[in-house]
Amino acid sequence: MTEAMNDAPPPTEITVAPVRSTAAPVWRNPWFYLVLMAVGLALWQWVETRIRLADTQQEVARRLADNAAASKEDRSLLKESQEQVAALQDRVDTLESQQAEFQGQAQELRNLYQDLARSRDDATLLEVEQAVTLAAQQLQLAGNVQAAVLALQSADAKLARLDRPQFIPLRKTLARDLERLQALPFVDLPGMSVKLESAIVAVDKLPLAMDQRPRSPEKPAAAQPAATELPWWKRAGSELWQEVRGLVRIQRFDRAEPVLLPPEQSFFLRENLKLRLLNARLALFARDAWTFRNELRAAQDWLARYFDGQDKAVQAEIATLRQLAAAEVNIEPPSLNDSLTALRIFKSARERK
Repeated sequence: MTEAMNDAPPPTEITVAPVRSTAAPVWRNPWFYLVLMAVGLALWQWVETRIRLADTQQEVARRLADNAAASKEDRSLLKESQEQVAALQDRVDTLESQQAEFQGQAQELRNLYQDLARSRDDATLLEVEQAVTLAAQQLQLAGNVQAAVLALQSADAKLARLDRPQFIPLRKTLARDLERLQALPFVDLPGMSVKLESAIVAVDKLPLAMDQRPRSPEKPAAAQPAATELPWWKRAGSELWQEVRGLVRIQRFDRAEPVLLPPEQSFFLRENLKLRLLNARLALFARDAWTFRNELRAAQDWLARYFDGQDKAVQAEIATLRQLAAAEVNIEPPSLNDSLTALRIFKSARERK
């Protein structure tokens, strides 16, 4: 290999002639200015970006600081809120315990009110039953319709004050019985009793028929001339006429003469008349129309026979007895069995509850 290299021809020298540049200067090239403008624009963009980045960093730092302060404030508010929530929870627990206590008390009060209401209803029902029973007794024993009406009205008023729906059927039954009683004709028993009492008291003052004295008719003084003024023949005629009139007596037989009674009999007459009127008064209260009218009729007959019928007091007494005898005293009142039965049924239903 070395021999090969030694046999090779010697290298040829090449002479390079210097090349003379013919290009224009760089500052005359328009691309230079374009590149320069691009570099300046990029530099301006870079500077502006840096400025904006710095402003952004400051804004971010400011906002982070604000957020930190707000976060700190929020933490304090959160702490306060947690404390308030804890306080409210304590109050809620207290209110719940108080509510439970109040509910227990309300239940006790409700039970107490129900017991009181039931007791009040029972007491009212007892009063209503007593009023209806009293009305029935007044109708059966004395026939006093007005007292029975007042008793039923009182019972209905007691039920109305309670204002309970369950009392409506009972009130309807009472209203029906009350309407039947109010439809009955009015009998003034007290007024009739007062008239009989006045008649009994007036018996002692009534004049008897035997005490009546006949009164001779008297001519007026002006119609009777003096005897000295008449002529003798008129005086003789007048005296003769008087003698003749004395011999004649006119008596009526179409009516009974007054009964002559000794003083002790007149006393017993007045007392018996009083007994007649007292019996009529008792029959009035007993609603015994037959006895009432018979006693009054007998009293009228006695007054017309034994007492002076011309006296105004006797006439008034007879007119009063005649008016009383014409009054209706025996009115059949309705029974209150419907009201009493409704009361018993209602009380039985309440007791079963």
